[in-house]
Amino acid sequence: MLATIRAAEREAGRDPEGVSLVAVSKGVAAETIETLLAAGHRAFAENRVQEMQVKWPPLLERHPAAELRFVGRLQSNKVMAAAGLAHVIESVDRESLARALSNCNAIRERSVRLLVQVNVGEESQKGGCPPAEADRFVTWCQAELGLRVSGVMGIPPRDTDPVPYFGLLRTLRDRMGLTELSMGMSADYEAAIQMGATHVRVGTAVFGPRPRR
Repeated sequence: MLATIRAAEREAGRDPEGVSLVAVSKGVAAETIETLLAAGHRAFAENRVQEMQVKWPPLLERHPAAELRFVGRLQSNKVMAAAGLAHVIESVDRESLARALSNCNAIRERSVRLLVQVNVGEESQKGGCPPAEADRFVTWCQAELGLRVSGVMGIPPRDTDPVPYFGLLRTLRDRMGLTELSMGMSADYEAAIQMGATHVRVGTAVFGPRPRR
């Protein structure tokens, strides 16, 4: 997996090891995650607060250098639980959530980084702020709430060419002077690297197919 990412970096003329592989470990047993941590991998992501609370406290205690990211739709009433474990929350997409994050002491005490999720395809079934609102929303989060927004995240529509959507995310990131660009998953991470991703969120290509729920 890492070899493929490094090859994509070279193909794109990117700096070596400039892209971080975020292993999306939803539905993956703690024992399997432990194996990757013991082998030296550090960046992981979960999308359900309850699952994160069960698996990750002992893993983080044994591996304090790990970075845990939350990538799912976050309810305002679960902000404290998420902020108590995650180092990065990637799915900030609405004012009510931003206010809840601003009121959560753990966000500042632990210096939790935040990414604004942009609904690049403007799909009704997906979270994310509309692209036309992204600049205003990021500025409001930073200036009015004092939140540490470090980048943007997005998921292109399925069964379409992802490149234009990745380009839109990169344009938004650059225009706002942010650093992180989280885009690309198992099916399209190589295109995301070509378009400037700093983090690719890969689950199936790392852990294999998830068992059906």
